[in-house]
Amino acid sequence: MMSLTHGVGRIELRALRIGFAGRMALALLLAVVMTAAHGSDGWLTSYPQALAAAEETGKPVLAIFTGSDWCQHCRTLERNVLETTEFKQWAADRVILLMVDLPQEGISSEERKARSRVCIKYGVRSFPNSVLIAPDGSALASQAGYRGQETGTWLATFNQHTPNRTASAAAKPEVHSSLVTAVESAKGNRKPILVMVSRPGDATATTRLASLMNDPEFESLANEHFVVARVPKGESVNSSDDEVAVAELLGKEGLPPAGVELVITDDGHTPLFKESASEEPRRVVTGLRRFLAARQNQALRR
Repeated sequence: MMSLTHGVGRIELRALRIGFAGRMALALLLAVVMTAAHGSDGWLTSYPQALAAAEETGKPVLAIFTGSDWCQHCRTLERNVLETTEFKQWAADRVILLMVDLPQEGISSEERKARSRVCIKYGVRSFPNSVLIAPDGSALASQAGYRGQETGTWLATFNQHTPNRTASAAAKPEVHSSLVTAVESAKGNRKPILVMVSRPGDATATTRLASLMNDPEFESLANEHFVVARVPKGESVNSSDDEVAVAELLGKEGLPPAGVELVITDDGHTPLFKESASEEPRRVVTGLRRFLAARQNQALRR
């Protein structure tokens, strides 16, 4: 007699004696359970688990839709791309891996329905199919089929949405001390402006901002996607233009003591997104990634 915790945790044997056949059956059951929950070679097989991991880490999910026991092109994609050292090195610091497998045999009807719902959600009608999914569940990029591309060529579709975090973290974002210069910089590179606003002379706010700016995930994200400006609210701003712009961005909401507000804008006057930087860096980064995903979806619909 045995019990499973969360489907994969510990297995307790309450029988004092178990024969060879029983031990073999138990080993087989454990292997099946572990594979169902975690997949192999770092691949998850549960969509909810993959999305939870994406939200936790800020990484997108690379979902591969396949039919492992009947789709020849799926097996070719796995052999030519997914099993290569180049792909594994590329994926290691960029994405959460999810394999959505719909074989002809070997899964329960409930699991088949669950995986089919994921296919319907992302418009997958043929295999193999690959979809890059943001932590908020929106699709960032996709490609259907496999036409024999080499690994680097196949990955090109996803590269722009998955910056190399290890390499990016080495490059710290330039931080403007004036909204005027930030707006000018944004015009040249077409990035939104991430404005960090705090009370002048507020030691706690300064410490919070320093913690955020030293976070590798935030550094990478800010360097890749934003023009960054740090502007204290009040007398220490660099010009009256800055003071007026900061007031417009914050609206009627005042900053509490030790408060730090992040405001995203394109023109230095119209706020597109606001978030408190008093949260831990991981939560701040997750919020910013959701904003970027929503912004990209809006651009694709135009």
